[in-house]
Amino acid sequence: MDPTGKRVMTEQTQTQTRTGAIGTPILTAEGLTKRYGRVTALDRCDFDLRAGEVLAVIGDNGAGKSTLIKALSGAVVPDAGTVTLEGRAVRFASPIEAREAGIETVYQTLAMSPALSIADNMFMGRELRKPGILGTVFRKLDRSRMEAIAREKLNDLGLLTIQNINQAVETLSGGQRQGVAVARAAAFGSKVIILDEPTAALGVKESRKVLDLIQDVRARGIPIILISHNMPHVFEVADRIHVHRLGRRLTVLDPKAHSMSDAVAFMTGAKEPEAA
Repeated sequence: MDPTGKRVMTEQTQTQTRTGAIGTPILTAEGLTKRYGRVTALDRCDFDLRAGEVLAVIGDNGAGKSTLIKALSGAVVPDAGTVTLEGRAVRFASPIEAREAGIETVYQTLAMSPALSIADNMFMGRELRKPGILGTVFRKLDRSRMEAIAREKLNDLGLLTIQNINQAVETLSGGQRQGVAVARAAAFGSKVIILDEPTAALGVKESRKVLDLIQDVRARGIPIILISHNMPHVFEVADRIHVHRLGRRLTVLDPKAHSMSDAVAFMTGAKEPEAA
Protein backbone atom coordinates (compact mmCIF):
# COMPACT_ATOMS: atom_id res chain seq x y z
CA MET A 1 0.00 0.00 0.00
CA ASP A 2 1.05 3.60 -0.48
CA PRO A 3 1.25 6.08 2.46
CA THR A 4 -2.40 7.12 1.96
CA GLY A 5 -3.59 3.58 2.59
CA LYS A 6 -4.64 2.96 -1.01
CA ARG A 7 -3.79 -0.36 -2.62
CA VAL A 8 -1.09 -0.12 -5.26
CA MET A 9 -0.64 -2.67 -8.04
CA THR A 10 2.74 -3.08 -9.69
CA GLU A 11 2.96 -2.91 -13.46
CA GLN A 12 3.86 -6.60 -13.49
CA THR A 13 0.79 -7.54 -11.44
CA GLN A 14 -1.46 -5.47 -13.68
CA THR A 15 -0.02 -7.13 -16.79
CA GLN A 16 -0.43 -10.62 -15.36
CA THR A 17 -3.97 -9.86 -14.27
CA ARG A 18 -5.07 -8.31 -17.53
CA THR A 19 -3.32 -10.62 -19.98
CA GLY A 20 -1.70 -13.58 -18.24
CA ALA A 21 -4.72 -15.78 -17.61
CA ILE A 22 -7.38 -14.04 -19.67
CA GLY A 23 -8.48 -16.20 -22.56
CA THR A 24 -8.96 -19.47 -20.72
CA PRO A 25 -12.68 -20.27 -20.38
CA ILE A 26 -13.75 -20.61 -16.75
CA LEU A 27 -17.54 -20.67 -16.97
CA THR A 28 -19.36 -21.41 -20.22
CA ALA A 29 -22.88 -22.24 -21.34
CA GLU A 30 -24.23 -23.60 -24.60
CA GLY A 31 -27.82 -23.67 -25.82
CA LEU A 32 -29.41 -22.65 -22.52
CA THR A 33 -33.20 -22.67 -22.80
CA LYS A 34 -35.73 -21.77 -20.14
CA ARG A 35 -39.46 -21.41 -20.68
CA TYR A 36 -42.19 -20.19 -18.36
CA GLY A 37 -45.36 -21.41 -20.01
CA ARG A 38 -45.50 -19.66 -23.39
CA VAL A 39 -42.77 -17.19 -22.46
CA THR A 40 -39.24 -18.14 -23.52
CA ALA A 41 -36.83 -16.40 -21.15
CA LEU A 42 -33.72 -18.06 -22.56
CA ASP A 43 -33.64 -19.09 -26.20
CA ARG A 44 -30.63 -21.34 -26.92
CA CYS A 45 -28.35 -18.89 -25.17
CA ASP A 46 -24.56 -19.16 -25.24
CA PHE A 47 -22.21 -17.62 -22.68
CA ASP A 48 -18.53 -17.62 -21.78
CA LEU A 49 -16.49 -16.08 -18.98
CA ARG A 50 -12.71 -16.06 -19.22
CA ALA A 51 -10.15 -16.25 -16.45
CA GLY A 52 -9.17 -12.97 -14.84
CA GLU A 53 -11.70 -10.77 -16.61
CA VAL A 54 -14.69 -8.59 -15.79
CA LEU A 55 -17.48 -9.56 -18.19
CA ALA A 56 -20.37 -7.09 -18.25
CA VAL A 57 -23.83 -8.38 -19.17
CA ILE A 58 -26.14 -5.72 -20.56
CA GLY A 59 -29.60 -5.83 -22.10
CA ASP A 60 -32.97 -4.15 -22.14
CA ASN A 61 -35.62 -4.96 -19.53
CA GLY A 62 -37.10 -8.38 -20.25
CA ALA A 63 -34.14 -9.49 -22.36
CA GLY A 64 -33.49 -12.49 -20.11
CA LYS A 65 -30.39 -11.31 -18.22
CA SER A 66 -31.74 -12.28 -14.81
CA THR A 67 -32.76 -15.74 -16.00
CA LEU A 68 -29.30 -16.28 -17.49
CA ILE A 69 -27.61 -15.33 -14.23
CA LYS A 70 -30.01 -17.50 -12.23
CA ALA A 71 -29.24 -20.45 -14.50
CA LEU A 72 -25.50 -19.94 -13.97
CA SER A 73 -25.83 -19.51 -10.19
CA GLY A 74 -28.20 -22.41 -9.53
CA ALA A 75 -31.31 -20.36 -8.75
CA VAL A 76 -32.99 -21.69 -11.92
CA VAL A 77 -32.60 -25.09 -13.59
CA PRO A 78 -32.62 -24.64 -17.40
CA ASP A 79 -34.91 -26.81 -19.53
CA ALA A 80 -32.09 -27.52 -21.98
CA GLY A 81 -28.44 -26.70 -22.58
CA THR A 82 -25.20 -27.29 -20.71
CA VAL A 83 -23.13 -25.29 -18.21
CA THR A 84 -19.42 -25.98 -17.88
CA LEU A 85 -17.19 -24.86 -15.01
CA GLU A 86 -13.44 -25.20 -15.59
CA GLY A 87 -14.03 -27.72 -18.36
CA ARG A 88 -16.41 -29.89 -16.33
CA ALA A 89 -20.14 -30.08 -17.05
CA VAL A 90 -22.18 -29.01 -14.02
CA ARG A 91 -25.89 -28.92 -13.25
CA PHE A 92 -26.74 -26.92 -10.16
CA ALA A 93 -30.03 -27.76 -8.48
CA SER A 94 -29.72 -24.84 -6.02
CA PRO A 95 -27.59 -21.76 -5.27
CA ILE A 96 -26.00 -23.73 -2.41
CA GLU A 97 -24.56 -26.21 -4.91
CA ALA A 98 -23.19 -23.33 -6.99
CA ARG A 99 -21.62 -21.79 -3.89
CA GLU A 100 -20.00 -25.09 -2.99
CA ALA A 101 -18.54 -25.20 -6.51
CA GLY A 102 -17.01 -21.72 -6.04
CA ILE A 103 -19.63 -19.43 -7.63
CA GLU A 104 -20.75 -16.56 -5.40
CA THR A 105 -23.56 -14.14 -6.28
CA VAL A 106 -24.12 -10.67 -4.85
CA TYR A 107 -27.75 -9.82 -5.58
CA GLN A 108 -29.08 -6.30 -5.93
CA THR A 109 -30.91 -6.75 -2.60
CA LEU A 110 -27.56 -7.88 -1.08
CA ALA A 111 -29.33 -10.80 0.72
CA MET A 112 -28.09 -9.67 4.13
CA SER A 113 -29.70 -9.58 7.56
CA PRO A 114 -29.65 -5.93 8.71
CA ALA A 115 -29.96 -6.71 12.42
CA LEU A 116 -26.97 -9.07 12.48
CA SER A 117 -23.34 -8.02 12.70
CA ILE A 118 -20.89 -7.76 9.81
CA ALA A 119 -19.13 -10.96 10.87
CA ASP A 120 -22.44 -12.84 11.26
CA ASN A 121 -23.54 -11.77 7.79
CA MET A 122 -20.27 -12.80 6.19
CA PHE A 123 -20.51 -16.30 7.66
CA MET A 124 -24.27 -16.73 7.44
CA GLY A 125 -24.98 -20.34 6.45
CA ARG A 126 -21.33 -21.40 6.80
CA GLU A 127 -20.57 -20.59 10.42
CA LEU A 128 -17.34 -21.87 11.97
CA ARG A 129 -17.56 -24.11 15.03
CA LYS A 130 -15.19 -24.39 17.96
CA PRO A 131 -12.67 -27.21 17.62
CA GLY A 132 -13.21 -30.39 19.60
CA ILE A 133 -16.24 -31.37 21.63
CA LEU A 134 -17.47 -27.78 22.01
CA GLY A 135 -18.06 -27.55 18.29
CA THR A 136 -19.00 -31.11 17.35
CA VAL A 137 -21.31 -31.86 20.28
CA PHE A 138 -22.39 -28.50 21.70
CA ARG A 139 -22.25 -26.73 18.31
CA LYS A 140 -20.59 -23.68 19.83
CA LEU A 141 -19.60 -21.02 17.30
CA ASP A 142 -15.98 -19.92 16.99
CA ARG A 143 -16.82 -16.21 16.98
CA SER A 144 -13.27 -14.98 17.51
CA ARG A 145 -12.04 -16.83 14.41
CA MET A 146 -14.99 -15.64 12.30
CA GLU A 147 -14.40 -12.04 13.41
CA ALA A 148 -10.68 -12.27 12.63
CA ILE A 149 -11.32 -13.68 9.13
CA ALA A 150 -14.05 -11.11 8.44
CA ARG A 151 -11.75 -8.23 9.42
CA GLU A 152 -8.93 -9.68 7.32
CA LYS A 153 -11.15 -9.93 4.23
CA LEU A 154 -12.47 -6.39 4.68
CA ASN A 155 -8.95 -5.04 5.11
CA ASP A 156 -7.78 -6.95 2.04
CA LEU A 157 -10.32 -5.01 -0.02
CA GLY A 158 -9.41 -1.69 1.55
CA LEU A 159 -12.58 -1.33 3.65
CA LEU A 160 -10.67 0.33 6.47
CA THR A 161 -13.51 2.70 7.41
CA ILE A 162 -15.38 -0.12 9.16
CA GLN A 163 -13.98 -0.03 12.68
CA ASN A 164 -16.26 -2.44 14.56
CA ILE A 165 -16.70 -5.86 12.98
CA ASN A 166 -19.57 -6.53 15.40
CA GLN A 167 -21.70 -3.52 14.46
CA ALA A 168 -25.06 -4.26 12.87
CA VAL A 169 -25.19 -4.06 9.08
CA GLU A 170 -28.18 -1.69 9.34
CA THR A 171 -25.85 0.96 10.79
CA LEU A 172 -23.64 0.97 7.66
CA SER A 173 -23.96 3.25 4.66
CA GLY A 174 -25.15 1.85 1.33
CA GLY A 175 -21.61 1.72 -0.03
CA GLN A 176 -20.30 -0.03 3.10
CA ARG A 177 -23.07 -2.63 2.90
CA GLN A 178 -22.22 -3.29 -0.74
CA GLY A 179 -18.58 -3.56 0.27
CA VAL A 180 -19.39 -6.16 2.91
CA ALA A 181 -21.41 -8.16 0.37
CA VAL A 182 -18.54 -8.04 -2.14
CA ALA A 183 -16.03 -8.97 0.57
CA ARG A 184 -18.19 -11.95 1.51
CA ALA A 185 -18.30 -13.06 -2.12
CA ALA A 186 -14.56 -12.57 -2.54
CA ALA A 187 -13.88 -14.53 0.64
CA PHE A 188 -15.80 -17.60 -0.48
CA GLY A 189 -16.11 -17.24 -4.26
CA SER A 190 -13.00 -19.13 -5.24
CA LYS A 191 -13.79 -19.31 -8.97
CA VAL A 192 -16.48 -16.82 -10.08
CA ILE A 193 -18.24 -13.80 -8.58
CA ILE A 194 -21.53 -12.52 -10.01
CA LEU A 195 -22.54 -8.93 -9.19
CA ASP A 196 -26.13 -7.92 -9.93
CA GLU A 197 -26.49 -4.13 -10.32
CA PRO A 198 -23.96 -3.36 -7.55
CA THR A 199 -24.18 0.44 -7.94
CA ALA A 200 -27.89 0.82 -8.74
CA ALA A 201 -28.93 2.36 -5.41
CA LEU A 202 -25.68 4.17 -4.56
CA GLY A 203 -24.52 7.74 -4.83
CA VAL A 204 -21.50 8.91 -6.82
CA LYS A 205 -18.95 8.53 -4.01
CA GLU A 206 -20.20 5.11 -2.90
CA SER A 207 -20.41 3.90 -6.50
CA ARG A 208 -16.76 4.91 -6.94
CA LYS A 209 -15.81 2.73 -3.98
CA VAL A 210 -17.67 -0.27 -5.36
CA LEU A 211 -15.97 0.11 -8.76
CA ASP A 212 -12.62 0.19 -6.98
CA LEU A 213 -13.61 -3.00 -5.15
CA ILE A 214 -14.45 -4.69 -8.46
CA GLN A 215 -11.04 -3.82 -9.86
CA ASP A 216 -9.38 -4.99 -6.64
CA VAL A 217 -11.15 -8.35 -6.78
CA ARG A 218 -10.16 -8.77 -10.43
CA ALA A 219 -6.56 -7.98 -9.47
CA ARG A 220 -6.73 -10.96 -7.11
CA GLY A 221 -7.42 -13.18 -10.12
CA ILE A 222 -11.14 -13.83 -9.58
CA PRO A 223 -13.27 -13.38 -12.74
CA ILE A 224 -16.41 -11.28 -12.33
CA ILE A 225 -19.76 -11.21 -14.11
CA LEU A 226 -21.18 -7.69 -13.82
CA ILE A 227 -24.86 -7.06 -14.61
CA SER A 228 -25.48 -3.33 -14.95
CA HIS A 229 -27.52 -0.69 -16.77
CA ASN A 230 -24.94 1.99 -15.98
CA MET A 231 -22.97 2.32 -19.22
CA PRO A 232 -20.18 4.57 -17.88
CA HIS A 233 -19.50 2.02 -15.13
CA VAL A 234 -19.63 -0.87 -17.60
CA PHE A 235 -17.16 0.77 -19.97
CA GLU A 236 -14.85 1.71 -17.11
CA VAL A 237 -14.33 -1.74 -15.59
CA ALA A 238 -15.37 -4.35 -18.19
CA ASP A 239 -12.89 -6.26 -20.34
CA ARG A 240 -15.71 -7.52 -22.57
CA ILE A 241 -19.43 -6.78 -22.84
CA HIS A 242 -22.02 -9.53 -23.39
CA VAL A 243 -25.06 -7.98 -25.11
CA HIS A 244 -28.22 -9.94 -24.28
CA ARG A 245 -31.32 -9.53 -26.43
CA LEU A 246 -34.52 -11.56 -26.84
CA GLY A 247 -33.31 -14.36 -24.59
CA ARG A 248 -29.92 -14.98 -26.18
CA ARG A 249 -26.46 -13.54 -26.64
CA LEU A 250 -26.55 -11.09 -29.51
CA THR A 251 -22.85 -10.25 -29.58
CA VAL A 252 -19.80 -9.64 -27.39
CA LEU A 253 -18.23 -6.18 -27.58
CA ASP A 254 -14.74 -4.91 -26.91
CA PRO A 255 -15.26 -1.68 -24.93
CA LYS A 256 -12.09 -0.26 -26.46
CA ALA A 257 -13.44 -0.74 -29.99
CA HIS A 258 -17.06 0.32 -29.43
CA SER A 259 -18.83 3.30 -27.89
CA MET A 260 -21.62 3.46 -25.35
CA SER A 261 -23.94 4.48 -28.16
CA ASP A 262 -23.04 1.29 -30.03
CA ALA A 263 -23.82 -0.82 -26.97
CA VAL A 264 -27.21 0.82 -26.44
CA ALA A 265 -28.06 0.51 -30.14
CA PHE A 266 -27.23 -3.21 -30.12
CA MET A 267 -29.24 -4.04 -27.02
CA THR A 268 -32.31 -2.06 -28.14
CA GLY A 269 -32.29 -3.43 -31.70
CA ALA A 270 -31.51 -0.10 -33.36
CA LYS A 271 -28.33 -1.62 -34.74
CA GLU A 272 -27.34 -5.15 -35.70
CA PRO A 273 -23.83 -6.56 -35.16
CA GLU A 274 -21.72 -7.33 -38.18
CA ALA A 275 -21.65 -10.95 -39.28
CA ALA A 276 -18.60 -12.84 -38.05
